[in-house]
Amino acid sequence: MTLAAKFEIEYLQFLGPDGTLKGELPEAARDVARLKELFKQMLFVRTFDGKAVALQRTGKLGTYASCLGHEATHIGIGASMRPDDVFAPSYREYGAQFMRGVRPREVLLYWGGDERGNDYQNEPARHDFAWSVPISTQCLHAAGAALAFKLRGEDNIAVSTCGDGGSSKTDFYAALNSAGAYSLPLVLCVINNGWAISVPRKAQTGAQTLAQKGLAGGLHCLQVDGNDLIAVLEAMRIAGERARSGEGGSVLEFVTYRLSDHTTADDARRYRDDAEVKAAWEREPMTRLRNWLTAQKLWSEAEEAAWKDECGARVDEEVNAYLNTPVQPVEAMFDHLYADPPPELLAQRAAAMAAEGRA
Repeated sequence: MTLAAKFEIEYLQFLGPDGTLKGELPEAARDVARLKELFKQMLFVRTFDGKAVALQRTGKLGTYASCLGHEATHIGIGASMRPDDVFAPSYREYGAQFMRGVRPREVLLYWGGDERGNDYQNEPARHDFAWSVPISTQCLHAAGAALAFKLRGEDNIAVSTCGDGGSSKTDFYAALNSAGAYSLPLVLCVINNGWAISVPRKAQTGAQTLAQKGLAGGLHCLQVDGNDLIAVLEAMRIAGERARSGEGGSVLEFVTYRLSDHTTADDARRYRDDAEVKAAWEREPMTRLRNWLTAQKLWSEAEEAAWKDECGARVDEEVNAYLNTPVQPVEAMFDHLYADPPPELLAQRAAAMAAEGRA
């Protein structure tokens, strides 16, 4: 037999778990002042995340999906996008959304059961997609946006995120196949945190990497250390430049770890060992970037203490804005479904209002 084709998947990493830089800074990370600012945003996200979990535990928030451990991947994705690009998230990428202008109070509204949280008020988030809880359907939404960009001749890209489990869904495969067939400016980011709720990565697919799934669609594929902000920025730069120049889409696998439960409705102690989680804390994203910035004399304990205080105050302001948002009247659940509501829906609306004594 002769060889029909041969493929390789490269792995991208610049900062080791201890914060040691391997080689030189890549193009996307040569502005070290920017790296410092992005580290500060990572700290803000972690502060927000801890507060959100506390709100849920005290009955002030519904089920919440923590992003603990994902900060470098999420911030790096959001920081790499241009205002006119489009982002189609799943339900955990708060860091990327904050970089796009989503307000923390909107995240809290959404997890508090108020769909007004999906009505982002700031640009450029206003033209991004809403949170997607159905797994990987957002990848198809992004593919559609990418097709629109190509048909219009616009210099924009569409970026979507899904988890390791989400990369096994038909929606994901359909999106990458479309991107390959039509050479779309689409970047599919697979955030491989090791677990799809209680299903481990090794039980989800026989693929050696998740990045290689894009090979079937003819896409550029790269596996990235998702705990290394520098690697995330460089991977997104490469994929973005390819997409904008007409070279087509990419599948980027960001290898990280879910340091929290899947959501606050989950208890990960039932299905994963403490030793595994402890080992993951040794390679988490905050420590390595903090160590490198400190070694470069760009960061200090005093600066971090002051910034954490500021983050706490900002998060408290957002929490108060969420808690003080007036609850919508019961009829609101009916009022935004149809321009011309059918009679049975109007009857249900009247019954709901009557139950509140407001008929």
